[in-house]
Amino acid sequence: MIIISKSDPLIKMCISDLNRIEGTALQQLSKAGTLPGMKVVVGMPDLHPGKGGPVGAAFITQNMLYPFLIGSDIGCGMNLWQTGLRKNKIKRDKWAGRLTGFEEPWDGDTTEWLERHALKPTLFDIALGTIGGGNHFAELQMVEKVYDADELNRCGLDKNRLTLLVHSGSRGFGASLLRKHTERFGAGGMQDDSDEARTYIKHHDEAVRWAKANRELIAHRFMTCLGTKGKYILNCIHNSITKTGQEPKGRWLHRKGVSPSDQGVVIIPGTRGTLTYLAIPTGDQDGAAWSLAHGAGRKWNRKSVRGRLKTKYSAKSLSKTQLGGLVICEDKELLYQEAPQAYKKIDDVIGEMVADGLIRLIASFRPVITYKVRKTK
Repeated sequence: MIIISKSDPLIKMCISDLNRIEGTALQQLSKAGTLPGMKVVVGMPDLHPGKGGPVGAAFITQNMLYPFLIGSDIGCGMNLWQTGLRKNKIKRDKWAGRLTGFEEPWDGDTTEWLERHALKPTLFDIALGTIGGGNHFAELQMVEKVYDADELNRCGLDKNRLTLLVHSGSRGFGASLLRKHTERFGAGGMQDDSDEARTYIKHHDEAVRWAKANRELIAHRFMTCLGTKGKYILNCIHNSITKTGQEPKGRWLHRKGVSPSDQGVVIIPGTRGTLTYLAIPTGDQDGAAWSLAHGAGRKWNRKSVRGRLKTKYSAKSLSKTQLGGLVICEDKELLYQEAPQAYKKIDDVIGEMVADGLIRLIASFRPVITYKVRKTK
């Protein structure tokens, strides 16, 4: 772990070599440290530049809330499920043909689904159960390697059954909250005892629950397509603002593109062409702001990827991975933007956290089918 600034605020990077992080991301990290009330800033090994602030970072403030630091996709995260499908009976191509419709509104009762999550209907419920764009996905996986069989069993996972990892967020709901905030405050913050802050946190918490309900509905739709059912394993939220629960009072933890390390086991995916890791937090989580990397982190920005890859890889070649996985992505631009080559190496990210004593590995998973988007009618 590298200490960038020991003064107030404390700025740290969970990495052994700063040269592996883009300069723009480090500049954004340092700039966040100048915000009023900022106390601790921690960058993860998957840190990369984002809109207005870095992705892959955690921020602790005193009596201040900064919605722009966590961005528009409030509650974005990942849910892991174990399916009833067996590892020795994979029917990849047949299953892929059944998977469709996640771009279209669900034809079920969204009101009843929301009630399960203590939510009232919103203006954004037409998107409930849809994956969205960017780096979001639903991925069928198989256990590749078990590092700790006892922990795997405690998680309720059977190494012989396939898992489903869903990555999505609050869709237009979270975006509307950030828009309302920036229209009034821009990139500024709010005192946590203000009416505006209390209103924001109330709606923020609703968006977090909406995002979880969205992921659960995506999983339901996905497993229904494959004629199976599943067992819920865990939920990791990457973008949120929560009280730290630590002294002094009035401290708020902002997470942007990081996994929480104070809620048990975490799932950390690579790309659609690399492994995903299940890990248990260990060591000095206080020093890392109770946060861990949430994935591989981008190496190239979206605008530059196609130009870098189009002469080397056809769209057809990118729909199959070196690990034998199949990628369902009928948006050619997105297919290039989310190519594995556009991301850092997940093994390097995982290795940094293992070396820092922040995680212990439980298992790794190999992608079988990654669903991103079909063409809409």
